[in-house]
Amino acid sequence: MKKRNPIRLSSAVAPSACAAALLCGSLLCGCRKNEKKEADMVPEINVALVQTDSIVLHNDYPGYLEAHSKAQVVGEVSGRLLTQNFTSGSYVTKGQVLFTIEPTRYRDAVVEARASIATAKSQRDFYARQSEAMQRAFEKEAVSKMELLQSKASLAQAEASISSAQAQLENAQTMLDKCTVRAPISGYITLNEVSPGNYINGEASPQTLATIYDNTTFDAIFSIEGDKYPALLGDDHGKTEALYRNMPLKFNTPLAHEYTADLYYVAPSVSSTTGALQLVGRVENKDKELKDGMYVTVSLPYGTDPHAVIVKDAALSTDQLGKYLYVVNDSNKVVYTPVTVGPLYRDSLRVIEKGVKPGQKYVTEALLTVRNGMTVNPRVR
Repeated sequence: MKKRNPIRLSSAVAPSACAAALLCGSLLCGCRKNEKKEADMVPEINVALVQTDSIVLHNDYPGYLEAHSKAQVVGEVSGRLLTQNFTSGSYVTKGQVLFTIEPTRYRDAVVEARASIATAKSQRDFYARQSEAMQRAFEKEAVSKMELLQSKASLAQAEASISSAQAQLENAQTMLDKCTVRAPISGYITLNEVSPGNYINGEASPQTLATIYDNTTFDAIFSIEGDKYPALLGDDHGKTEALYRNMPLKFNTPLAHEYTADLYYVAPSVSSTTGALQLVGRVENKDKELKDGMYVTVSLPYGTDPHAVIVKDAALSTDQLGKYLYVVNDSNKVVYTPVTVGPLYRDSLRVIEKGVKPGQKYVTEALLTVRNGMTVNPRVR
């Protein structure tokens, strides 16, 4: 009987086991590579946290600047304009001679008035001596009482003539003085509206020759809706009054320096035509950049919010439904989130009235590359 060789399975099984082990290893390695590849595909996005702050709430109103002090330079006498003694656009001081007007007729009137005074005084002296003589004669019964009364009446008339002549002299001197036109205030003067050599008829109606603007202080004039006035008063008058000091001002073309206004005037009535209420704030032109007539936007405070929700204004986007943010949830998914916005705060932040809560993450950059439902790797900055 032949002996059978034992079956050796190990030689046949070993290759299969190795193949299986290699296959598992390659699959595991491939999974890891895929996971790494997928992780590499998740973009890193800069986000910020929704913050809260105590802020003063403002509404913006258009207005304009007007020099708080300005004055017209006028000719109040008639005659030919002889000289102009300033450079247009320059700074002039109060009392400085600006124009001269032909003074001949007014100088003659002064001379005539002085002559009238001299005549009246001479007559007064004569009637005074006559009245004294008549009084002595009356006491000696040399003249009648009627003659005495006549002498006293003549004396009174002479004294009245002196008063009249003095008034004429004062008027004539005033008109002569007006032939020299002086600056009523200090400030910057405009172009002259009448050139030397032209005749002006200032006696009939004062004629404007130029205008002077004192640019040290301006009024910011603007209007609000009449129904907003009660909110200006507030419950705490002292606190409300402080609120309207240092109101921020903005200009169409930003200036090198910042300016504020102190509210000092509220019109006593609401316009029946427009329903608007005029307000005026005082502005100090500390850096000499402001000019009369400049347009300005006044940020009028209307209250405070101690827990205002704020985000970066640049993070907001707009579609047909309005403003929205891309919020990143706890699963690092981007969520399209409509919001209701409030006023701008500190130029770069925006108050959010509805839509997000403090502490939530929102996308601040690459807004055009993210989309709703997208997985991201948020990085808080």
